[in-house]
Amino acid sequence: MTAQDYRNSVHRMGRIWSFACLIMLFAVPTAICIMYDAWPNFGDFLKGALGVIPIFWTVGTIEVITFVPMLGTAGSYLGFVTGNLTNLKVPCALNAMEMSGAKAGTEEGEVVSTVAIAVSSITTTLIIAVGVLLLAQIQPFLESPVMQPAFDNILPSLFGALAVVYVSKNWKIALAPLIFMVVLFIAVPSLASSVGVLVPVGALLAIGVARILYKKNVL
Repeated sequence: MTAQDYRNSVHRMGRIWSFACLIMLFAVPTAICIMYDAWPNFGDFLKGALGVIPIFWTVGTIEVITFVPMLGTAGSYLGFVTGNLTNLKVPCALNAMEMSGAKAGTEEGEVVSTVAIAVSSITTTLIIAVGVLLLAQIQPFLESPVMQPAFDNILPSLFGALAVVYVSKNWKIALAPLIFMVVLFIAVPSLASSVGVLVPVGALLAIGVARILYKKNVL
């Protein structure tokens, strides 16, 4: 099998499983509505949907543009089907490529990314299954005030660890978007809920700074 045949096969299987996943996502609420004969009011549904759909569609489009070059073809299909990209799949893939020395956009990087996402998905599924079985026993512990700070800092800890690695390697490029984002969030704290939308802004700023530094022979 040639490389092109492999990619065509990956795209074909990726589309099939993505479509199957989409059907399953709609099938569950539809089955519940049919079973209990409880259908949502279309007007209320449309009113609520119009408030969130533009945000999710925007973030979803941005994630495709931003994450696909990092994860590769197979990793992207697997990651978008299993979900939880920003705070789990992408950090796992980037960390695996960093540890293995593979670069994003290469065949080696795509293999490492796909394996990392697959292992992450299996691990997450097993942990969730165990958590569901033990939910009654561990719920008081999880809801205790002692655990709240840990849950509030899961995402910062994941990306903070990755940032240390990548900022230390390319601190000249990272300095401008880092300062810009810090100042922006301090000046407008309400933008913390729009991190997904601001990711490409930081990426474009980093690319622009890298281009300027390259022309000035600083890099």
